[in-house]
Amino acid sequence: MSFDRLIEKIRLTGNPTVAGLDPKLDFIPKYILDASFAEYGETPDGAAEALFRFNAGLIDALYDIVPAVKPQCAYYEMYGWQGVRALKRTVDYAKQKGMFVITDGKRNDIGTTMEAYSTAHLGTVAIGSETVAAFGADALTVNGYLGTDGIAPLLGVCKEQDKGIFVLVKTSNPSSGELQDRKLDDGRSVYETMGEKCEKWGEDTVGKYGYSAVGAVVGATYPEQLNLLRQAMPHTFFLVPGYGAQGGSAADVRGAFDENSLGAVINSSRAIMCAYKKQGRDEKEYAAAARAEAIRMRDEINSYIK
Repeated sequence: MSFDRLIEKIRLTGNPTVAGLDPKLDFIPKYILDASFAEYGETPDGAAEALFRFNAGLIDALYDIVPAVKPQCAYYEMYGWQGVRALKRTVDYAKQKGMFVITDGKRNDIGTTMEAYSTAHLGTVAIGSETVAAFGADALTVNGYLGTDGIAPLLGVCKEQDKGIFVLVKTSNPSSGELQDRKLDDGRSVYETMGEKCEKWGEDTVGKYGYSAVGAVVGATYPEQLNLLRQAMPHTFFLVPGYGAQGGSAADVRGAFDENSLGAVINSSRAIMCAYKKQGRDEKEYAAAARAEAIRMRDEINSYIK
């Protein structure tokens, strides 16, 4: 199963983290912007080229110490089809370097429309006599609040193509409790019920490490709920946002892991991408600064879970 591959990369690198690739032009060093604009102009083509060059530098600096990257679709889509092409180039480049790729799209629909999302991001599509992978990520974040109708179309691709999904369960944003913490008639919260559904949806795809192809997004900013869900969801692998810039700490995320220090991958985006600014380094050292921050994050988290 897909998350078996992620777990093996985590064990190989000794690093249960994922680097979020959510680039804004404000994050990108001026020398990269200048070169991209000189070649393509101050256009969507120029912006997209800058995104990819920035990402490629980060991937080159991280691929041997960080098991996975997580590009967020919105940061690419904002530049039109050129930005979406940069997303595809980023996915391909990370996979060439041996990294596990989680596309953060939070897709949400039912039936054939969800099948189309699944095909686009995880599967393959027939074009005449050829079959190609449109984006080719290893996993995709999805919104499960349409129920089984929105998840079932993904499960076939997960089984057939060795892919995974991360379902939103308890998200890291401050207002998540407005709906997710609401109690249902049986006394359980909405997020607990969604966690139970993740266990059910994934029961036919459990891999050799005990985790299914249906993972869950559970935020670092709610450590009590994170601990509760880890106990309630023994076969569900966690993607944990909210560490670092959003306020989650290494102590907060330790409850995401099982007794074998497995079961979760912790995301950091801005702290890695913009490490050169925080460290006061020359912009041409942005990749080296990102590597240093990734190592710091790895060591801090490992000090709590090992």
